[in-house]
Amino acid sequence: MTDTELAHRRLDFDSCYRALAARDKRFDGQFVTIVHSTGIYCRPSCPARTPKRENVDFVPTAAAAAVRGFRACRRCLPDATPGSPRWNNDADLAARAMRLIADGVVDRGGVGGLASALGYTERHLSRVLTTELGAGTAALARTHRAVSARILLTATDLTVTDVAFAAGFSSVRQFNDTMREMYAATPTELRAAGRRTAHAPGGHSDAISLKLPFRPPYDAAWTMYGLASHAVPGIEHCDGRTYRRSLSLPHGPATVQVTLEGDHAAVRFDHLDLADLGAAVNRVRRLLDLDADPVAVDATLGSDPILGPLVAAHPGIRLPGSVDGAETLTRVMLGQQVSVKAARTRTGRLVAALGEPLPWADDHLTHLFPTAGSIAARGADVLTGPSRSIAAITGAAAACGQGMELHAGVDASDLRADLLRLKGVGYWTADQVVMRVTGDPDVLPRADLVIDRALADLGAGPDDATSWRPWRSYASMHLWRRQLAHLIEDRASEQGART
Repeated sequence: MTDTELAHRRLDFDSCYRALAARDKRFDGQFVTIVHSTGIYCRPSCPARTPKRENVDFVPTAAAAAVRGFRACRRCLPDATPGSPRWNNDADLAARAMRLIADGVVDRGGVGGLASALGYTERHLSRVLTTELGAGTAALARTHRAVSARILLTATDLTVTDVAFAAGFSSVRQFNDTMREMYAATPTELRAAGRRTAHAPGGHSDAISLKLPFRPPYDAAWTMYGLASHAVPGIEHCDGRTYRRSLSLPHGPATVQVTLEGDHAAVRFDHLDLADLGAAVNRVRRLLDLDADPVAVDATLGSDPILGPLVAAHPGIRLPGSVDGAETLTRVMLGQQVSVKAARTRTGRLVAALGEPLPWADDHLTHLFPTAGSIAARGADVLTGPSRSIAAITGAAAACGQGMELHAGVDASDLRADLLRLKGVGYWTADQVVMRVTGDPDVLPRADLVIDRALADLGAGPDDATSWRPWRSYASMHLWRRQLAHLIEDRASEQGART
């Protein structure tokens, strides 16, 4: 039996067919349906007539369907589904590889670059991906490029040539061939079809506007509270509804603006090099935890007698993410044993002194976050506070600059071990960084006073938390939210008064 057949066998046919017959949107992104009689593949919630059992089969990803020669359904657009929770929640090699593919690592460094970043041979990596996701490295990267291109064709006014290179294709010919093969349509035809249906044109020469979908429900108040309360002057600005920040990307700086709507994040990139579009979108998705499966999370935590009322009151809570690992580590360390306000002030001084100024005028966004090298070299001259804390922060920055792996593709347990070897990094700091950088869904931060207080108030202990696996990170968010409820409500009221 081939690796692809093994991956296929892991999906239970009867369960998948029941979800298909019910058109249950909760299963979108968890598998796709291939229809032998039409040669297309669909998402479970496709509104078309349910095909007969003998005419369908099920595979875990759109890439697996494409490898077998099936084309995406133009009605339900199965490749537009938010990232599969199989990629986002499994702390394994396949999950880490997909996060780096989405960040454009294959486009910039090839399959070899991806394998090197993960510490495996190309052959082993492709074998694992084929077994877990039904397609090899090159096929998954190719599907990701095609999906990015289709979104750009229907959501922006970029030229077809610009779309091709922005999506990561090496030539227009390769782009045209791939789109015809995957969608049975030319890029121009896809653009025309998309404009007739769901998407409105957006973007121009210096701005690209997109809608990034997510699975409802989404606790937008919690996410916006976190972004606003931690916003650092110079690199971030949040008014409670719209969040903006500067981004340091492989081909240059850019800015992003985000507003959370009912079923998507409305995103606008400014000053973006088109070659960085895939990486920029991926980082925003991670920052906002857009690929989470809130139905699965809430089903587990909501059945717990301790967390159940919290989940019922605020369904769809998300994890705070990261756009850059070194930045996240520095900011968490700057926030050790001080208030959020003090940490924001301290970080703002570092940005103003060492951050690279943006080459354009903006009322709020003026700098990029300082590089690890600049903090290691000059941080001691800028930072204030205990000398031990300053030495720890500059030492951690030096470790980042000397090759410590600190990105979304790192194994969570390996990253935690690397962090704990740094001076000045304890369990609280390591847990915070691992949760934000890798998106590990099963972290219950240790030595966290807010969580400890919430557990005490609820009459819960460490043994109760074992039943929250594998979603303890989301349980942590509910505990934090419970203790900060009044602050969140006050901020929401202030925003409502302004609007």
